[in-house]
Amino acid sequence: MTASATAAGSARPVPVLLTLGDANGLGPELACRLLGDPQSAPCDRPIALVGPESALLWHGEHLGLAPFWTRLETGETLADAAPGVYLLEPPRLAGLPVTPGRQTPAGGLAAGETLEYVMTLLAAHPNWGLVTGPLSKAALNDAGFLFPGHTEFLAERSGVGRKGVCMHLCGPVLRVSLVTTHPPLAKVPSLVTYDRVARCLTLTWDHVRRLGVSDKPIAVCGLNPHAGEGGLLGREDEDVVRPAVAAAVAAGVSAVGPLPADTLFYRAAQGEFSAILAMYHDQGLPPLKLLHFKDTVNVTLGLPFVRTSVGHGTGFELVGTGKAATSSLAAALVLACRLTA
Repeated sequence: MTASATAAGSARPVPVLLTLGDANGLGPELACRLLGDPQSAPCDRPIALVGPESALLWHGEHLGLAPFWTRLETGETLADAAPGVYLLEPPRLAGLPVTPGRQTPAGGLAAGETLEYVMTLLAAHPNWGLVTGPLSKAALNDAGFLFPGHTEFLAERSGVGRKGVCMHLCGPVLRVSLVTTHPPLAKVPSLVTYDRVARCLTLTWDHVRRLGVSDKPIAVCGLNPHAGEGGLLGREDEDVVRPAVAAAVAAGVSAVGPLPADTLFYRAAQGEFSAILAMYHDQGLPPLKLLHFKDTVNVTLGLPFVRTSVGHGTGFELVGTGKAATSSLAAALVLACRLTA
């Protein structure tokens, strides 16, 4: 099925919402550079930019672009929109002063208000896709939105809860899910629980099946070196991870492990596995970003709607330089279109 395919029973292509993220970060610039020529849009859908128009106008002026979006006054009008680029501006962000390249509470306010706005739309239209531009966790909190980041915000606002979702990142070769997200390393062992491993395995299996790549098993990383060496180097892999994998397999998930992480990623890159389940952030993401630094896509598994995101941060120091690649944003849009098709 192509990215322009319509959802069953729908007369028009399913819209995709693209949040600009922090108004002072790379989100608005990358949106302008990628979508400034509507003919070069990564997918043939109605794509609605969501955020302050002031940020787009600033970058449009510096890039020599006339406004390339059609402003919509309400989100409901997007349901009947033809493929093209649109703008939905949350009311509180009208005329927001922007200082591109600088971290400020105003940038965090833009990110938080935008997320609140899209959650209202997705509650009514869970079949729509969501692509999120990068935000600053510090600026988000400075603006009064007390969440560690996108994943936790969306999980709580959607009613799923933080334990119900799984962070997944992917590129053309590797797909990696994480049992834990951003805790201090010292807390990781206590957070690698039977329920958490089983939940992430189930969500990852559902995801690879949806992508049509479930002909190979998911590989599960051991928490400890050598996957614990039979308990000699730590009991977590034998007492927690292995039983969770066995239970998932009994429930119909194709998975193997725990396996030593030092060789597992090489095997995955050779095509042996459909995805990897890593135990923590810096176990799973360095190999992924070694291969896919410019085109990593972040996916939140377990939400009632499709959410993808760029695999990079706000990059304040790169704003306005033209040095930041648009490839991750393009890949996130393409994947959102594929998953909502």
